Amino acid sequence: MNGAHLHLLVNHFPIVGTILATLVLIAGFLFKNSSVKLTALGLFIFSALSSLAAYYTGGLAEEVVKSLAGVSDALIHRHEEFAEFFHITTLILGILALITFILHHRRSPYVRYFFIVIFIVAALDIYAAIQTGNSGGKIRHTEIRQDSGDNTLNLQPKGEKNKVDYDDD
Repeated sequence: MNGAHLHLLVNHFPIVGTILATLVLIAGFLFKNSSVKLTALGLFIFSALSSLAAYYTGGLAEEVVKSLAGVSDALIHRHEEFAEFFHITTLILGILALITFILHHRRSPYVRYFFIVIFIVAALDIYAAIQTGNSGGKIRHTEIRQDSGDNTLNLQPKGEKNKVDYDDD
């Protein structure tokens, strides 16, 4: 197992965890169920911890893929920028979740405001997660790149890019 493999094993946890935690939090709001909201807090904490693993294995992955054909420094740099922002917002979200968990068990009157702040930060974190995942995927998955600038994916096999079939049968 190399650094790229290790990164690929752990990098989905903070992305999926944050999205799942936000959905669970929404369910907790809708059902007015504190147990469901506490579950969301646990998922946010898990996402923050898994973000540490994903972030710190990113450099190992870079060492493996930077010399591969089709991998550009620009794509790696763009992914690093998004990953840093996502990592920071996920850690902030995890810390807020931990504080909210403590406030909930101390029956603080401020806990409801912390849940609202968590929801807002989670929305920002999901945006960062999407950007990070998408930019990371583009490093090796040429099929999702939009290099042509026309915002469409060309699904034709290489060499048939401009080939038109005029056959009517």
